[in-house]
Order: sequence, then structure tokens, then C-alpha cells
Amino acid sequence: MLRDKMLLGSHWKSRYKNTFGPDAGVLLWLCVVALLACGNGARGETKYVIQKEGEFDVIYNDTVTSENLTIYTFNHTVSRTKTEGVRVSVDVLSQNLKSPILFVVRQKQAVLSFQVPLILRGLYQRKYPYNHLGRTLCQPPTRAASETQFFFIDVSTLSSQGTNYQLRVSRVESFILQTETKFSFTASPSQPQYFKYVFPEGVDTVIVKVSSDMNFPCSVMSIQDIQCPVYDLDNNVAFIGMYQTMTKKGAITVQRKDFPSNSFYVVVVVKTEDEACGGPLRFYPLRPDELIDAGNRSKTLDVVVSLAIKSEVYVLGMLLCLGIFLSFYLVTLLVACVANKRARRRELFENIDDTSPAETGKVTASPNEYGSLDSTVSSEAVTESAPSLDSAASADNYMERTGWKSAGRSRQESLSSIEEDDYDTLDDINSDKNIVRTKKYLCVSDLSRKDKRVLSKKYQIYFWNIATIAVFYALPVIQLVITYQTVVNVTGNQDICYYNFMCAHPLGALSAFNNILSNLGYVMLGLLFLLIVLKRDIVHNRALACNEVNALECGIPKHFGLFYAMGTALMMEGLLSACYHVCPNYTNFQFDTSFMYMIAGLCMLKLYQKRHPDINASAYTAYACLAAVIFFSVLGVVFGRGNTVFWIVFSIIHILATLLLSTQLYYMGRWRLDSGIVRRMVYVVYTDCIRQCTGPTYIDRMVLLVMGNIVNWSLAAYGLIERPNDFASYLLAIAICNLLLYFAFYIIMKLRSGERIQCLALVCILFTAVVWGFALYFFFQGLSTWQKTPAESREHNRDCILLSFFDDHDIWHFLSSIAMFGSFLVLLTMDDDLDTVQRDKIYVF
Repeated sequence: MLRDKMLLGSHWKSRYKNTFGPDAGVLLWLCVVALLACGNGARGETKYVIQKEGEFDVIYNDTVTSENLTIYTFNHTVSRTKTEGVRVSVDVLSQNLKSPILFVVRQKQAVLSFQVPLILRGLYQRKYPYNHLGRTLCQPPTRAASETQFFFIDVSTLSSQGTNYQLRVSRVESFILQTETKFSFTASPSQPQYFKYVFPEGVDTVIVKVSSDMNFPCSVMSIQDIQCPVYDLDNNVAFIGMYQTMTKKGAITVQRKDFPSNSFYVVVVVKTEDEACGGPLRFYPLRPDELIDAGNRSKTLDVVVSLAIKSEVYVLGMLLCLGIFLSFYLVTLLVACVANKRARRRELFENIDDTSPAETGKVTASPNEYGSLDSTVSSEAVTESAPSLDSAASADNYMERTGWKSAGRSRQESLSSIEEDDYDTLDDINSDKNIVRTKKYLCVSDLSRKDKRVLSKKYQIYFWNIATIAVFYALPVIQLVITYQTVVNVTGNQDICYYNFMCAHPLGALSAFNNILSNLGYVMLGLLFLLIVLKRDIVHNRALACNEVNALECGIPKHFGLFYAMGTALMMEGLLSACYHVCPNYTNFQFDTSFMYMIAGLCMLKLYQKRHPDINASAYTAYACLAAVIFFSVLGVVFGRGNTVFWIVFSIIHILATLLLSTQLYYMGRWRLDSGIVRRMVYVVYTDCIRQCTGPTYIDRMVLLVMGNIVNWSLAAYGLIERPNDFASYLLAIAICNLLLYFAFYIIMKLRSGERIQCLALVCILFTAVVWGFALYFFFQGLSTWQKTPAESREHNRDCILLSFFDDHDIWHFLSSIAMFGSFLVLLTMDDDLDTVQRDKIYVF
């Protein structure tokens, strides 16, 4: 036998001496001798080596046993300018094999080995056998202009029985992908496919898109560098490169800088199971070693490599974003200039009236109720203030029709320097509170009796608290999303983040720069709103310093702390939304919604504060309630999916909170939650409903609260029955519904009382409503959703729609930031018509 081995080795050396050189021949001979020695040592039998010259596109039907080793020899020409794909297909014809067949493909710089049947594992150690395999050989680059390379396929088995197999080696058509050219192919778990793409000159970024008409079987697309081996099986495709699961659609943006060879492989693998793509999970095998028939898991796919946008489009997108929002600064500046010009003209006419009262028909006012003379008013000033006087007259007529009484306080009392704590702790003042706040008809003067300086400090706390919250909240968020992006870049796992991969433009380490840039509007418009509020605050303080009657005794009391908090919250919404879009997924969605809750809560508080300045919630109470909302949001995201117990508990808390808040608003805080609450409730029901049927004392408030309870109870029932997966959005919907309900009630009651809405506020309302409509249209396009698996989410991905840079969600960012800014302006200007109306003429609702 040793003589046969030596002869075999000499025969190989003489045959391939000119091809491989002496070193390669010796190495090859040593490998064969070692293989035969192992076989003889293990079985104690003679092993014969059968060598065959292989040809491409020829099917070889052979038999292999433990006594023989078959070696197929193939050669092909490779060049530096042309890459030729080679594919090996194997099919085992024998059934019920006790030992698999081992195939080893030896190349110049790579070795590929696999067994047939191929056993691939799924979840819970499920085993799926595959008798038909197809593998593409790795083609390392060559430095020579052209050379002939040999490769060998060794076929062996440990089975003593003859095993029939088929072997075919073929050239791969369209192994090199062309730009903007679609190529169709078929893949399966045991027959993965991969292709090569070379960056053309002048192209730095491309988008690789893979699509299919079939949802399942689930598949994986991967981008790998040009190196051997290529990881193209379900159990190793995630080892290197970038990869993502897909059902019908997948896309990965590839940059030249990440691939030194200026080329890469596009690998497509079909998974053994569909659970990763949201598909059903197969039954658990009765026996641990039982093999499960996977059935037909072939999938037809299309691949196309498209050119990504150039750097000029990045610049154009940034300029467009800046231009849109800087235009609001320009419009605001123009409006301010026009208003300032009108104010100067009015002052000029007033000065003329002061110097020539006889010519201008000045009328001197008689001493007012405070014992001092009011400032003189010209005929033009009377004309200009006529609408406000008409509004006051309308309010008087309305109050006379409904039986309202004026409850104004003297100027000296309203300006008394009483500290808020002292004011609230005196017994006689408490008694006065119960009398005033429980009157059937209330005016703003009844609820604006506290010292303005104390209230201003109280409401300024809103701004300082939210600024502190923003710093402590934003810093760890930024740190976390940077970590997320680093993990994505290092691991290549594209399933971590739910981008719109069809329109995700990278910049530096960021994967979707366009989704981050589009949040700039929140920051810029939030800053603009702060500047507008600051200007109004300065003007109001100047009026107070001049002891102007309108600033002291007329209109809605001016407290700007909540407005400052709202502007800060809008800016933080932009920052945190940008952080969320660094790597959007269900674990960090609360970054995008936390300050939305705050904005909704602050807007409701501001609406309530307008006519209830003395009894509005403190900043500490308000932010504690908002913290509780965010706490429940986190619990809902973590535990809310399909958890019936959680939804029952949350619905009960929601309903109880609604009832408690309704009671607080109805009685203006003049009630106590103690051990006697049940006794008092029974007494009220008995006296007002059983003994005699009487209507509610505060009808307007009752209408609002009944509507609010209907809405909230309906939302609680919907959540309990449907149990939506997106709990954070459900919670946000509750806040928005309540805000819209209160805002609609405020507008209706304002018009019902005879007040009017000035032109600027009306324009803001109409403009904001239109923008909100368009914004919601783009929001509900749903380009991705983390309620599903990453593969299912990619089915919603769509191409860019604006400048080939921004997608539908970016347009939502643009429009929603403008709509929020408009909503804030509505709250700021909607009561400007009352600036010349005495507070005892403005009623509370």
C-alpha cells in the first residue's frame, strides 16, 4: 500500500510540476498521504484516491464510500480587470444516510468545506436537513494581468455503503452587478447567493436594494468586504459586514470609505425559520434529535444598486431647511416693525391731542372710582378703542341676560403687597376664598386678587424647572444614542434601528442625517417664540412701570412664565426628537414623546391660567404629574404589550384621575379629599337627586367636564379592549384629545360671552389648523413602525419625496414644528381683544 501511495504522489508531482511548482506539489502530496493515513488509522482499511479532470457545466453522477476519495480538478482563467463567479452545486441521491458526504473545495487562497445533507439549526435547537446545496466560490483579487488558477473538490464519506451524488460546477452569470441594472435570482437556506459590486469612478455612495414579491421565507441581505471566506449561511451571515433581515424589501446604504478595495459583496441568505421576520414559529420536535422537513423555502429576489445623492444635495437640503425657518424670523421682524410704526403714529396723534385739546376735541375724564383722574382720550383713540368698548358692552349685556354680577375689587386691594403664603393662611381670607370662588358667576377680577409680583415669581418657576429638567434629561439621552449609533456601526446589525432605509442619507457616523436635520425647525421656532414672549414681557413691564391703567386693571393678567416654559419645551422636543432619530426603536421612543407630554400639559395649564391665575397649579405639582405620566409611559412600553393586568390597572387609574381632576375643576379647589368624602357625596346625591331634582350650579363647567369624562372614559375603554402595542402614542393621544377639547370649549365660550378674536389671532388659528391637517397627513404615512419586526417595518419604507433628500416623516417634522409654533401664537394672542376691558367685565369659564 505504501508503494501505491508513493506512486500516486509521484504521478501528481510530475503531472502538475509546471503548474504549481515543487513546493506546491510536495504540499499537495503530503496532504493526500495524511488524509489516507487518517483513514487507514481510523478504519484499518485501504483507501483509494480517484482523480478526475473536471469540466464546467457538466453533471457528474458518482458514488463515494469510506474506501475511496474522489478529487475533481478544475481550472479557469482570472484577470485583474474581470472577475468570474464559480458556483458548485451538489445533490445527494441516496436516502436515509447514516453518514454525510464531506465536500472540500481547495483554492489558491481559500478553502471551503460543507457536508451533505447540510444540517441547519433554528430556534430551540430545531434541525433542518438539506440534500441539495449550491455555494459560490470566493474569488480573491489577483495582481497579475491574467493567470490560470486551479481548484480541487474532494469528495469523501465515512459511510461503508455507497452513496450516490451529483456534482456540477458552473460559471455565474451577472456575478458583477451593474449600476441601476436590476438582476433577478433565486435563493434558499442551502443555496445562498452573493454578487460583487465595484464602485465606479467618482461614485462614493450607493444604495443596495433587494426586493421580492414574497413575504416569506424570511431572508437576510448582507454587505461584506472582498475577502475569503464569504459568510453566506444562516448561522454565520452576521459575523462580519452590515446585514438586515427582510421580507419584501431591504436597502443598505454603502460608502466607498468603508471598503478599501473599492468593491464589496452583496450576500443574500434565506433563513431556516421565519420568526425573525414576524412569521409563525414551527412546532417543537417531540425528540431532541428529530430532523424536521423544512419544505420548499426557495425565494425569488431582485437586486439593484442605485447611486446615492451627491454632496450638493446635502448642501441644498440644509439650505432649504434653514431658509424655511429663517423666513419665519423675517416675517416676525416685518410684523414687529409694522406694529412699532403704528404705535409711534398713535403716540404722535396722542401728543398732538395733548397740545391742542380745543382743536382735536379732547374730552377730559371725570375722577374715577379710585379718586384719581384717568388719562384724557382723543376722538381718534375713542374710535380705535370702540371695538373693545363694544366687546365690553356685549359682555355686560351677556352678564345681564344670564344674571351675572360684577365682583370687582378696588385698585388698592388688588395692588396690596401681600405675600401668597400669608394670604392663604389667614382664616378670614380662607373664608373669603370660599365665598368668592363658589359664587355662581365669576369674573377674572375674582381670581386675580393675589399680588402680581408673587404670582410672577410662582410662574417663573415653570421655566427654571423645565430648563433644569431639560439639562438632566438631555445629557444621558445624547450619551445613550451615541452608544446606539456606535453599536450599529461596529456590529453592522441594521435591525437595531428602524430607519426608512430607502431614504436614509448618512453623514459621518450618523446613519440617517436627513431625519435629524428636519428637527431643526422645533429648535429655531421655539427660540423665535421665546424672543416674541420676551418682547411682550418687556413691553408689559414698561407699562407697569408707567402705571398704565390698562396694564394694571384691564385684560387677562399677564404672566409669561408658562410661555417661556412652552418655548423651552418646543426646543427640547426638537433636540430629543433628533436624538431619537439617531437610532429609532421601541426602547428610546420615549425620548421623542416625553416633551410632547409636557407641551400638551403646559398648553392646558396656560389655557386654565388665563382666567384662573390665582388658583392654577404650581410648577412642582404640574411637573410631578407629568413625571407620573412619563413613568406610566415607560411601564407601558416595557410591560404593556398584551398584558391584560397592566391595562386594567392603568384604565382604573385613568378613570380615577379623571374624576378627581373633574371635581377639582368644578369646585375651584374648594373641596377636601378626606375620610368624610363618601358621606358628603351621599348627602349631595340625596339632596340634589333624590329629595329634589336640581340642576348643576355651574352649568358651563359641568358641560365641559361631562364632555371630558365621556372622552376619557371612551379612551380608557378603547385601551382596555384593544390594548394597542404603541402605548406611548396612545398616552399622547389622550393628552392631545383633552387639549383639543379644552381649547374648543375655550373658543366657544369666548365667542358666546360676546368677546371677539382679533385679526392676528384669527389668522394664526386658520393657518395653524391648515398646517396641522397637512402635517397629520404626512404623519400617518407610516414609513416605519417599531410595533413590528425590523423586516416587517421595512415593508413600509419609501423613497424620498423632496429634493431626493427628505422623506414623508421629514415633512411631518417641518409641518408639525410650524403647527406647534402657530398653536403657541394662538395661545399668546387669542385674548388681545381684552387688553382694554376691565377685569370685572371678563367672566371666567
